[in-house]
Amino acid sequence: MDAAIAPLVKARTEDKPLVVAQLGQSLDGRIATPTGSSRGINGPAAMTHLHRLRALVDAVVVGAGTARTDNPRLTVRHCQGQSPARVVIDPRGTVCPFAQVWSPEDGARRIVFGGSSALDASVERLPIPGGMLEPAWILRTLHGMGFSRVLVEGGGTTVSKFLAADQLDLLHVLVAPVVLGSGLTGLSLPGVVNVAEAARPATAVHVFDGCDVLFACDLRQV
Repeated sequence: MDAAIAPLVKARTEDKPLVVAQLGQSLDGRIATPTGSSRGINGPAAMTHLHRLRALVDAVVVGAGTARTDNPRLTVRHCQGQSPARVVIDPRGTVCPFAQVWSPEDGARRIVFGGSSALDASVERLPIPGGMLEPAWILRTLHGMGFSRVLVEGGGTTVSKFLAADQLDLLHVLVAPVVLGSGLTGLSLPGVVNVAEAARPATAVHVFDGCDVLFACDLRQV
């Protein structure tokens, strides 16, 4: 299990952070039901793993859809460690100013690319050059702010954009023994013509108590 998180212990020293993304999904590749319900897909052990990832990074990133639908706290609670800075990608300013992600109670920095003008002044609002947000630009900006390890926690669209842009070093997919039948899919990427063209990253597999399975992929070794 320690091998899955070992790459996060040493930070990248180049012009971008070391970046890990995670998704929790069902056996049939769903991260939420058609109504957006996602809590309870993965079990307690998988949740603890997610909180360990949070504790090992300097900043955790989510898209506006995740911040609106899940209303996450993005804090470290299921293990020891300090909560990372919370970063929201919200170019249209759609996340409620009273969402939990903006809570100042733990003292962590709260940063938004875009964001509503109604946000508290303690939230750091960053401009969006030309109205576009490229994953590489986001990571360079965060690196310039002193963040050397970044977790892209969701949702599926945000993780997919970072993966398609080749901006992820590690990808942790937590698969739960449950079938939802329909709903939101996890990764959505440009397809390949032949299976031989598919990326096959070096992957470690770990089975948690409760039968959630972690696929810890090192995208630097494809």
